Amino acid sequence: MNTKKALIVIDMQNDYLWEKRKSNFSYDTPKLTADVNALIHRYDGEGCDVIYIRHIIQNLPTNRLLFGYSIAGTEGAELYGGLDIVSDLCFDKLFGDALTNKELLALVRGRGYSELHLCGLDECGCVTSTALGAAKRGITAKIVRAGTVSVFPEKKVTKARKRLAEAGVEFI
Repeated sequence: MNTKKALIVIDMQNDYLWEKRKSNFSYDTPKLTADVNALIHRYDGEGCDVIYIRHIIQNLPTNRLLFGYSIAGTEGAELYGGLDIVSDLCFDKLFGDALTNKELLALVRGRGYSELHLCGLDECGCVTSTALGAAKRGITAKIVRAGTVSVFPEKKVTKARKRLAEAGVEFI
């Protein structure tokens, strides 16, 4: 059977990766970016679509105070400058599960992907939410270990991985 895959790059945005980020976003930016860029070029080279996702929080005074990151219309909400862009497939999401974006879901269904391969940020956040959202919709999702990281404690990572396994989501 021929597998039609897409790589979905989740939340690789300035506010999480650049030097001005909040200290709780303690990702190893150079390593993560190199890993994700390698995936982008590998999948693109194999003829797979590469889809970029941005988490966007409404630009309201309370959200600027409460969150202070991923605020709509700010430079911090843009895709990280070190990220290689190979397609114009970029979608914004307001919730953890990227497939709550109706245009993205229509693209996934319309192009008939048999598998979505997910990478980016954060394994315990939006990557897990998107993988579980895919499973709930009958879409096969796999998380690419190289190119997916978490800043959460090991206990939370273990719990998320258990939920993913129960939903049939594999790590590759």
